[in-house]
Amino acid sequence: MTTQVREPVSAAGEPVRKPPRVREGRRRESWRRAIRRDWQLYTLVLVPLLFFLVFRYLPMLGNVIAFRRFVPGGDIYGESWVGLRYVKMFLDDPTFWQVFGNTMVLGALTLLLCFPLPIVLALLLNEVRTRYFKRFVQTVSYLPHFLSIVIVAGMVLQLVSVEGTVNQVVKAFGGDPITFAQDADWFRTIYVSSEVWQTVGWGTILYLAAFTTIDGQLYEAARIDGAGRWKQTWHITLPGIRPTMITLMILNIGTFMAVGFEKILLLYNPLTYPTADVISTYLYRVGLVSNNFSYAAAIGLFEAVIGLTLILSANAISRRAVGTSLW
Repeated sequence: MTTQVREPVSAAGEPVRKPPRVREGRRRESWRRAIRRDWQLYTLVLVPLLFFLVFRYLPMLGNVIAFRRFVPGGDIYGESWVGLRYVKMFLDDPTFWQVFGNTMVLGALTLLLCFPLPIVLALLLNEVRTRYFKRFVQTVSYLPHFLSIVIVAGMVLQLVSVEGTVNQVVKAFGGDPITFAQDADWFRTIYVSSEVWQTVGWGTILYLAAFTTIDGQLYEAARIDGAGRWKQTWHITLPGIRPTMITLMILNIGTFMAVGFEKILLLYNPLTYPTADVISTYLYRVGLVSNNFSYAAAIGLFEAVIGLTLILSANAISRRAVGTSLW
């Protein structure tokens, strides 16, 4: 015979809860047991943790020079305390507000186009029934993601040059060549178009994977009720991938201020500064080229605070509005 161990109960018949110290001790014991059992898996986490520690968290200590006067070759944490001097400098700098506006505009355009277009492409691919054609379209749309930024920038500059493909088409229709690369009004169109071409195909991977988690019986029930493909997409597919959509949207909003530094640096020139110069390229010129590291650190800290505020706000709004969030 086996005897069952019953939990102690109070006089009212309710189970007696164990003290917090007992529960914490058992939780620690379960963690130790899990680590001993799956230590091979936990060792795989060490390299990513070291990467984030060395290249993400330790550099945060350098933010202190935003409030101290840093001299190259001197103390790594600055020579003297200057308080908010550098913060006031960039707040009063008209050039900073110009690049801040450019960053907001390019970030908004990139978010408005690069976020919904992968969803549209994934929905279209999901409707394709020919396997080989679907794989061909996926492969062609994925390839630009694996190209180096230098190669992409070189291709774009060749396409929009005076003798490039775009101007050849313009000439064929009787127009005059346009200096796209030297015209500030065309930079945003060129940058956003290249960003869409390079990222939209790769962004469909997560959505195509999310489609597989939707119960197929929902589509069968919808067809029995007379729902067409559009109604099935609107009432079943989109709600089914909503958690994935919200998660990616929050992540994209978190990187809203971090507009692509490498591509802009390769595409812009002094003639396109009025619309092309963003915070990251401005920091590069001020911090590395002009050796004004404290001023650049203050601007970078300001940008990071805005990015943190955006992602926290987006996460809170998403949690209250649709019940889905990152944390």
